[in-house]
Amino acid sequence: MVLGDSLVEVQAAPAGLDVEIRGVSLLDPEDPPTAQPGELVLVIGARGRAAFPALRAAGRDGAAAVVVKLDGPGQAAALSETAAEAGVALLSLRSEARWEQVNALARAALDDAPPGEPDMGAEEGDLFSLAQTTAILTSGIVSIEDTANRVLAYSRTTDSDEADDLRRRSILGWQGPEGYLAKLREWGVFQHLHSSDEVIGIDSHPELGIRRRLAVAIRSGDRQLGTIWVQEGSIPLSERSRQALLGAARVAALHLVRRRRELSDDVTLTRTLLAGLLDGSTGPQPLATHLGFDATRPAAVLGFSYGTTEVYGTAEAYGTTEAHRAREAYETPGGVTAPELTHSEVTNLVSVQIAARHRSALVTQVDPRIYVLLPQLPRGIDTDTLRVWTQEITDAARRHLGLPLRGSVGCLVPGLGDVPESRREADRILDAMVSAGVTVAVAALPDIQAEVLVSEILTLLSARPEIRDPRLTALVSHDSRHQGRLAETLLTYLNCFGDIRAAAAQLHVHPNTLRYRLRRAEQLTGLDLSRPDQRLLAMLQLRLPPTG
Repeated sequence: MVLGDSLVEVQAAPAGLDVEIRGVSLLDPEDPPTAQPGELVLVIGARGRAAFPALRAAGRDGAAAVVVKLDGPGQAAALSETAAEAGVALLSLRSEARWEQVNALARAALDDAPPGEPDMGAEEGDLFSLAQTTAILTSGIVSIEDTANRVLAYSRTTDSDEADDLRRRSILGWQGPEGYLAKLREWGVFQHLHSSDEVIGIDSHPELGIRRRLAVAIRSGDRQLGTIWVQEGSIPLSERSRQALLGAARVAALHLVRRRRELSDDVTLTRTLLAGLLDGSTGPQPLATHLGFDATRPAAVLGFSYGTTEVYGTAEAYGTTEAHRAREAYETPGGVTAPELTHSEVTNLVSVQIAARHRSALVTQVDPRIYVLLPQLPRGIDTDTLRVWTQEITDAARRHLGLPLRGSVGCLVPGLGDVPESRREADRILDAMVSAGVTVAVAALPDIQAEVLVSEILTLLSARPEIRDPRLTALVSHDSRHQGRLAETLLTYLNCFGDIRAAAAQLHVHPNTLRYRLRRAEQLTGLDLSRPDQRLLAMLQLRLPPTG
């Protein structure tokens, strides 16, 4: 819920919390109680039992939720019961909060993420999602404000977060309290934010109800668009909070520029030109001219994949131990291999992390992968540096989101014109990491060149079923009919260079059992494992997905 428990509290949710809101409406007590399907209805001026007609009408008309203020704690039960009977969610607004604040925040969230539109990555995500991502990366409590100190978005909090008085009053009042703002001016905080894009720290002041904070200006060129504040909660801020905050500020600038409608067409154009450059359908000059990039400076593409299908892909079809090793290596502590995360959460994390390292980085998603274009890199940069950046992103995804993100480092190219080559290499690496069951989280081509080439050979063989050995095809079919493991045993034996004991240990069987299975496989197929050509062919074909 983007409004968060600092403003509202859920009293009833008969259809659960995953209910789409398609609009916001204000209902005055003098108006007839009506609503539109999917609306969030703000019932102004009708407290307690006076809100019963609005609740019943909202349920009748298919509204998503109703927001009311309570006169006292005893009213919550009666209103919740009425909401449950009407089949509509009920939210109670804190008494200090203002209706225009809720209206503005709800509409802003809907404007940033229109229902039904596809996710377009960080540039099209909402500020609330960015605030939550920043909170995860910093282990703090985040709010995003404009230059008038009006709160635009904030992270969700829990009771253990220990939001301080300044945080609570800023959100409930929609603006920082003047007394606190005066202190920040006195300490030179606003002057620093106005003149610098560096992160500033504000010490805790228990006598004022202020905990330790970090702040950074959101800038577009020389102009400040707003500020991101991170308050330390019940646990210390993370070691890399300052770096994460710099990245978040650069991503937030895209949101605020678009929100002001100054460059909305440019955002769409940038996305189109970036997609065209990556796939080679558009040359480098349009994007370079549009964004003022030097097309002759080095560039590179980073690729990221996540999710069950991308992480394991066809490796499961091979029936080999590589797939099982990959699964074990990429399971989270809770045993969840691919958490259900929205595209914007993952893309936001990648955007924030890479923006802190390279100001000109551009991020886009081409399902199911995320790509980072790194234009106009320093001429002395090397692949090792890009590998470190990529590793830091995958580490952050695992640490903060519990996500087994894989990253690939495309080749460094001399200019934007060669970016498609770098993207192709990033894809080749990710393809091999999936199909070969590579357990490392990050790789460049030199790290897994053999796996990449074998993966591509297997892809070629997959497209030519007529050149498969029918004896091996029959062996796989025999296993399928009889729940056997002859093909797996043969491939494991070959992968272990004919070492019976090593292969048996890997399969958790006695060496005599393995010898019996090998003899049985030779009897069924007529293979002669003493012949190198037949061993090589078996190693390749048994790695292919089964036909049919």
